[in-house]
Amino acid sequence: MGRPRLHDDAVRDRLLERAAATVSSGGVAALNLRTLAAEAGTSTAAVYSLFGGKPGLVSALYAQVFARFAQRLAAVGRSDDPVADLVRLGHAYRENALADPHGYRVMFGELSPDDVGRHAARTGARTFEPLLDAVRRAVRAGTFPKRPAAESIATALWANVHGLVSIELGAFIPPRAGDPAAVFDAAVRANVAGWAASARGR
Repeated sequence: MGRPRLHDDAVRDRLLERAAATVSSGGVAALNLRTLAAEAGTSTAAVYSLFGGKPGLVSALYAQVFARFAQRLAAVGRSDDPVADLVRLGHAYRENALADPHGYRVMFGELSPDDVGRHAARTGARTFEPLLDAVRRAVRAGTFPKRPAAESIATALWANVHGLVSIELGAFIPPRAGDPAAVFDAAVRANVAGWAASARGR
């Protein structure tokens, strides 16, 4: 009988799934390769074979969750109405976080670009581009103001969405606030409407 394969996709996926859960709840310091391998039904040899060790595993995890996030944002598409696109991107952000809360915490937890390597960092940074593109199109159309810079507006929009999602994931929304999805939608629409009103000089 031949030796069992240590580097198939199923093992890789299990390791990344368990690593995401561990990092999101306890941080990178809680990531023990022996424990992780046991939880994934494999050995530490598989971790080294697939990722080269803990740093490679963390980098692969970061890149994977951001790649999935990028796919969800890309599915929003690009219409003739950049403001409507911004609302849809906001909802895609929330849907991704609710579908993969462990991945969300990996993306926006303690890991920094310096922790994960250049490739993974670039994968993460590119997920800002659809939002920035929609804001720039809104500025060109005269729907959003030319000042502050598009990057500043996009950052403000992201902060609004990120804060709402983080509050929801943490179960911090007050009971009387109503349905979280409705609260989120109203807040996102009010935010983009505020920027549009600013462009009109109101």
